[in-house]
Parts: sequence; structure tokens; C-alpha cells
Amino acid sequence: MLNLNFVNTVAFGGIVLFIGYGIRRVIPPLSRYNIPAPVIGGLLIAVIITIIRRSGVTLFQFDTSLQSPLMIAFFTTIGFGASFSLLKVGGLQVIIFFVIATVFAVMQNVVGVLVAGLVGVHPLFGVLSGSVTLTGGPATGLAFAPLFEQAGVQGAASVAIAAAMVGIISGGLIGGPIGTHLIERYRLKKARTTPTLAEVPVAANIVEDRMQEMPSTAPAGEDKESYALLKSAVAILVAMWIGSWVSQWFAAIGVTLPAYIGAMLVAAVLRNLDDLTKMFGFSQRTIDDIGGVALSLFIVMALMTLKLWELAGLALPLLAILIAQVILIATACFWPIFQLMGRDYDSAVTSSGFCGFMLGTTANAMANMETLVERYGPAPRAFLVVPMVGAFFIDFTNALIITACLNIWK
Repeated sequence: MLNLNFVNTVAFGGIVLFIGYGIRRVIPPLSRYNIPAPVIGGLLIAVIITIIRRSGVTLFQFDTSLQSPLMIAFFTTIGFGASFSLLKVGGLQVIIFFVIATVFAVMQNVVGVLVAGLVGVHPLFGVLSGSVTLTGGPATGLAFAPLFEQAGVQGAASVAIAAAMVGIISGGLIGGPIGTHLIERYRLKKARTTPTLAEVPVAANIVEDRMQEMPSTAPAGEDKESYALLKSAVAILVAMWIGSWVSQWFAAIGVTLPAYIGAMLVAAVLRNLDDLTKMFGFSQRTIDDIGGVALSLFIVMALMTLKLWELAGLALPLLAILIAQVILIATACFWPIFQLMGRDYDSAVTSSGFCGFMLGTTANAMANMETLVERYGPAPRAFLVVPMVGAFFIDFTNALIITACLNIWK
């Protein structure tokens, strides 16, 4: 058995991550359905370890001390994206879409709990197979898995990744056909061939500008990008530090929270304070780049240590819940999404994107919408609304919804 300390474990995880990228490059369906590279590499190692374990051999002993800090760092960057001014700039359509997405995140958990009761498993098994892994994706599922394990859901991490993978594939498979059906049924393909003058600058620039903003000044002699990177890294660390006190306070009053909630709340406060005062000049693009690195390493480390054998006996209950979840989100695309978002071409494309990120990831949503606009023409409003909610806001409210569910059914 090879013992790896925390540095060796992260290094090994990094190698496995790039193996995942390589596999995705040579197997096109993995890329087409937006299966993340850390998931591919991490699951490969988990499968190998599981197979060899049957012969009584343990390949590796990992030190995952850095796994939790990496997870907290990623969700802290999510907090920095929760800008109320950005939500306001997006207009009424973004707010409506955000509210609908939040309501259906709650409904995913309600459906999960109801089906879990019918198949005779723990109610929180239904929550874990609901907004935790579908709206939230593999990162949220793995982050919350320890709390679900403590609450009585056996093999929570393995269940989380299985549900997330089914969701990603489902979101990629049905999102495009749903959008196509709406466009063809209501003869919308000629209604939106070009964007309006009012929508062009909004759709093209709002999200992009947010991602590319840089601090206006840096100390003399300092490289601008290096200074932005340093500032962002320190801001994340400070939010994690103060957030640990917030989490301790919640624990002291008996509220069950994942480790990252405090840091995410502090980050949101700092972001909105900066929006109002321009005191810090945070670069969201740099913050998100750091978050992306932390997320990839966290996921690959979490998956390398999965106990896949714990899924035995849970496949049928999980399948029943996921079928119900897919039906729920598919139905939502027809009503209320299509109806409330305008019953036009953009709303049909938006429905396709909604299906993508409510079952999988924002990448699924964008891929679904890009497929439609390549065939039918631009949908600028959809490309403003969907990524703004899917990338910046829904993860924040989803974390609060999941936390409430944990405290209800713990």
C-alpha cells in the first residue's frame, strides 16, 4: 500500500485530473454531454480501487486534509458572485427566472422525499437525489455528502455522484428536444432571427463584462494581473476565515450547516459592499478562475476516495427518484418556464437551458441553447437570463434550501 501525504494526494489528484481531460478528448460523447474531467478521472481511480479491493489489496492511503479547504474555497467564490446589482441589471426577466428556479429547487426536494417514502428509504436520500445533486451538481453533492451520511444516508458520496451523473446526461439529452418541440409546435423559429437593438449590448456585454473586470489600479511596479490574483486570493482566504466564525455561531445555536455556508455568506456581503463602494475592486473573473481550480481538485480528490460498493442495493430507489425528477423538470419547461418567460422564441431557448442546469450544470444549459441557436438563430435574452441565474445565483439559494431540508429531516 502506498501512503500519500496531503501534498502527494493533491499532486496525484492533479495527475488524475489531466488523465480525465485526456480521456474526454479521445471519447467525444463525454465532451458532448459535458461530463467534467475531474469526474472522469476520479471515477476511473475509484473503479480501479474498487476492483482491486475485491482481491483484498489496498492500493493507496490518501491524506485528504486539503479536500475540505478546497471545497470551502470554491463555494466562497460562489458567494462572491452573488451580486444584487447584477441581478438588478438583468431586469425583471432574470428575477422571474431566478424565482422560478428557486421554487423548482424546493420542488425537487419535495418530489425526492415523497418518492423516497414510497420506495422505503430515508427522506434525506430523496433530498440528496434532488436539488443537492441536480440543481447543485457533483460539487454540491460531494460537499454536503458528509452531513447526509451523519444524518443516516448510507453511502451518501457515492449516491451523490451517481445522481449527479444521471442528471448531467439527462439534462443534455432532453434539453435540446424540448426546446426544438416548443419552437416547432408554436412556429417560433422565424420570430427571432435577429436580436433587437436594446438587447444586443445587454446580452453581449453584461455577463462578459462581469467576468472580465479588472482593478483599475495596482501599486507602482506591480503587474496588474498578478496584483488582481493576489487580491482575489486574499479576499477568498479572509472570507473563509471570518466565515468559520459564522459557521461556529450557527453550530452553537443548533443549526446544521455545511462547512462552507459561513464563508459563502461573508463573501456575498463583501461582494455587495464592493459593488456599492468600489472599496476593493474585486475581479470576478480572477475569483472564478481560482474557484475553478479549487473545484477541480476538490472533486477529483473526493471521487478518488469513493466507496462505490456502498451503492449496492440503492440502485432501484435512486432510479425511481431520478425518473420522477426528470419528469418534473421536463414538465416545468413547458409550464411555467415557457409561459412566464414570454411564450416566444427566446423563452423556448430559455426552457432548454433551464432543463440543462436544473438537471446538470450551466455547461449543459449553454450547450443546449447553443445547439438551438445554431439552427434557428440568435436568442440574446436567453443567453443573458440563463447563465446569470445558473452561474451566479441558484447555487447560493440552493445551499440555503438544502440546509433547511437537513434541519427538517435530520
